Amino acid sequence: MKKLWPLLFILLAACKQKEYNADTLVKNAIVYTVDSTFSTANAFVISSGKIIAVGNADTLEQKYLAKEVIDAGGKPVYPGFIDAHSHFYEYGLGLQEVKLVGTKSWDAVLDSVKNYSEKNVEGWIIGNGWDQNLWTAKQFPNKAKLDSLFPVRPVILSRVDGHAAIANQAALNIAGIKPGQTIIGGQIETIDGKLTGILVDNAVGIVTRKIPEPTEQITQAALLDAQKNCFAVGLTTVDDCGLPYTMVSTIAALQHKGDLKMRMYVMLADKEENYNYLFKRGAYKTPGLNVRAFKVYADGALGSRGACLLKPYADKANWNGFLLSSKEHFKQVAEKIAAKGFQMCTHAIGDSANRVILKIYADVLKGKNDKRWRIEHSQIVAPEDVQYFGNYSIIPSVQPTHATSDMSWAINRLGAERLKSAYAYKSLMKQNGWIPLGTDFPVENINPMYTFYAAAERKDLKGLPTGGFQMENALTRMQALKGVTIWAAKANFEEKEKGSIEVGKYADFVILDKDILKVKGSELPGVKVLKTFVNGVKVYEKK
Repeated sequence: MKKLWPLLFILLAACKQKEYNADTLVKNAIVYTVDSTFSTANAFVISSGKIIAVGNADTLEQKYLAKEVIDAGGKPVYPGFIDAHSHFYEYGLGLQEVKLVGTKSWDAVLDSVKNYSEKNVEGWIIGNGWDQNLWTAKQFPNKAKLDSLFPVRPVILSRVDGHAAIANQAALNIAGIKPGQTIIGGQIETIDGKLTGILVDNAVGIVTRKIPEPTEQITQAALLDAQKNCFAVGLTTVDDCGLPYTMVSTIAALQHKGDLKMRMYVMLADKEENYNYLFKRGAYKTPGLNVRAFKVYADGALGSRGACLLKPYADKANWNGFLLSSKEHFKQVAEKIAAKGFQMCTHAIGDSANRVILKIYADVLKGKNDKRWRIEHSQIVAPEDVQYFGNYSIIPSVQPTHATSDMSWAINRLGAERLKSAYAYKSLMKQNGWIPLGTDFPVENINPMYTFYAAAERKDLKGLPTGGFQMENALTRMQALKGVTIWAAKANFEEKEKGSIEVGKYADFVILDKDILKVKGSELPGVKVLKTFVNGVKVYEKK
């Protein structure tokens, strides 16, 4: 019996060693923690979906026995990317509709619509993504050919920015739109007494309100298809800007089932029923869903000349664009949102729209604060108005790829002098010392690598212009990385739970094939995501 005791001790020791005290160890990595000192590590440990230790692999392996070990193969690891301004659900719906992004002519748009109609033979034809600025003839199209192809079936095709659309006569008839009809905050284009089919800003809604609501099946497919594509580019949180309150329960139910793993920060649209919903029940917060903000639209887009400018457009005499609602409306909305303690996030493109909203914010906020009210886009800001951001702690939420997409034609809209105060991300960042970055997808591509590249290099995907666009407003690579991680989290009041690889935070992270802090600028758009993790669970792996 005495001879058996040593063997029993060995067996007991072996059993004790297999008492796991962690779920996952990630090692052999270049870990960019994006913590307050922007430190790096080579390993971290995960338990119950959260990070419990960060540091050196040798030290961590002595302390933790993990059920799974992920060897990163020396690749760089970053916090999961956050898109601070997107239209996630709309993007998903677009995946179910006619895809028109990148079409090079009106005829190419019509060809895409015809092909779609042959495979989808019933109901409205809905498309999105055309941009006349990419065509040889850079004018809005006319519905005549659309009418000849679809005399009975209603069709509406949205411009890439969502602020203009073209509808055929069948759709216009359903909406009851007549030649010469006017609407506040929008345009119904009429030439020689005839409708062209072009609708701008609030006019688009006259038609879209007549479209039947998507089925539950389409809604779920939209969310899950969008999730799949976003995970593939390393996004683990998206800000969805301007949803109806009815989507909250749909998203929450899909997350509860475990089907929708994407974390979402939802801004409700500027509608009375949405205010009533959130004011009555209070902020909605789970690990995957945060609803505490409202999205308001001050003006339209520069591409469709709906942005509200202080002086007329350089390429359209006596035209300044327009506000989408009265100043009184914006003031009333700001006051009631402030009274209830929620966040206000306002779309403002033109320098006039930015001035109006900045002054209203200033009147309501009354000085520095931590309410984190946001101006979405902050695209053209008069130099004398930039100080409002710092003086009233207003957050400029910007989309760097807008600059590189618009730069070739924005000068035509604004003129050389006014362009200097547009897309001024560095100047805006300096006001509060931080700036969240997004894409506005589906207006732009969903890929945060393009955001990073545009922010730091200020070039388009062709590498133009050679020296970069208005480089005085480029961000450093460190700032760009913070913009899609910790600063984006901060814009959502979530910097204590995500946005960096630190103890106590969700284990949301990505492994890339190249180090975006070190590779040549020209290589940035081609950097690929190898793996994406949410809560320490792999949700994407490159094949």
